[in-house]
Amino acid sequence: MEIFDTVVIGAGVSGLTAARLLAQSGQSVVVLEARDRIGGRTVTARSDGFIADRGASWIHGIDGNPLTEVVAAFGMPTVEFTVGSYQPDGRPIAYYGPTGRRLSDEDVARFADDIRDFDRHLAVSIAAAELGSSYEDAITVTLATLGWDADRAERVREFVRHRSEEQYGVEARLLDAHGLDDDTVEGDEVIFPDGFDRLAEHLAMGLDVRLEHVVTRVAWSGDGVTVGCGQGEFTANRVVVTVPIGVVQSGDLSFDPALPEWLAGAIDGFEMNNFEKVFLRFPTRFWDTDVYAIRQQGEAGTWWHSWYDLTDLHGVPTLLTFAAGPSAIETRGWDDARIAESVLQALRGLYGERVERPDRVLITDWQNDPYSRGSYAYMKPGSSPEDHDLLATPVDGVLHFAGEATWTEDPATVTAALRSGHRAAQNILGRELSFAGLPDTLPTKLTAS
Repeated sequence: MEIFDTVVIGAGVSGLTAARLLAQSGQSVVVLEARDRIGGRTVTARSDGFIADRGASWIHGIDGNPLTEVVAAFGMPTVEFTVGSYQPDGRPIAYYGPTGRRLSDEDVARFADDIRDFDRHLAVSIAAAELGSSYEDAITVTLATLGWDADRAERVREFVRHRSEEQYGVEARLLDAHGLDDDTVEGDEVIFPDGFDRLAEHLAMGLDVRLEHVVTRVAWSGDGVTVGCGQGEFTANRVVVTVPIGVVQSGDLSFDPALPEWLAGAIDGFEMNNFEKVFLRFPTRFWDTDVYAIRQQGEAGTWWHSWYDLTDLHGVPTLLTFAAGPSAIETRGWDDARIAESVLQALRGLYGERVERPDRVLITDWQNDPYSRGSYAYMKPGSSPEDHDLLATPVDGVLHFAGEATWTEDPATVTAALRSGHRAAQNILGRELSFAGLPDTLPTKLTAS
């Protein structure tokens, strides 16, 4: 049995951030990671010059964001690519109507104005929503208030439904009415040409990280914890649990005694989503030029409705789309070739014979990953934004939870993971800590051998 000040479960950004800050403050810390790699849901694929972030890709809003400060301090290059939280315009977007005809600039402007008008009224509907109401309920109430004709209302309804799917990987009817309250971006958004996984590499430098340690049990009391896995037991004064909500809910990780009812209730208010990335690399760029995204309206866009042009990132013609919500669930058992063909068929509806065969396809599979059980968490109807904070409330000064689902302002992001790990370390040490200190080296005596 090994003894530490703190055991951290999970070597994602939240766990590594907490562990690094604690180690820098002189604590003995061990990080136990189930996978054979660090990074959690920040992982980058690299092969034959093809670099793609299979998990997290963006910093969503760099203004006033500590993550921006941290990646800059680590010397990680970024490229501006502002998605804008699935906004209707703001960056050049090629819109195609239900018949496959590209909309004129005037038509796009009118549609974008409709979305903005709708969103203003939607905020009122959500504020008045009863407990247990879904995002779909709020959409329906808002459209009834506006009284638009059927076609105009349907174009807006499908757009907002797609926003729920693309932002949170879930149908609007399964998302709480307040589930997109955090859907704002402050400043530009950026992505990482060298891969987002470099962040985890920097954070882990010098830490004692034990890979392929699948934790199955946490025994806790006011006196401390014993964390059990196949390699043995680790004893500490406290534990920081950073595994995804889906793993906690699965029962694969047990707590003895059981978690308090208030905490278990907050955990139950969330669900892991269904959300996968589909990268297609082509010999040439056959789609619209001078746009950053392509969107399909109408029935043809039920599944594949948005493609993002990543060509400028590495100079290779590449489109990114998402299997999100219903499409992710339906295609969960499909092989990559079948999924790719489905996406290509949708593109042929727009570009006909110009569509080429991709020379590289990469499709993620977070739904079937036993150590994540989805890409990130969303609020089920009946939960509340405050449940995020409840998840992070320490239990007897011994149990600490961190991760993207435990941060209220911008959950489901790496920023949330970073902030939550930082908060856990502050709660343990009882003092404020600076993000600026994260790149500092660790005390020599704590450096892993």
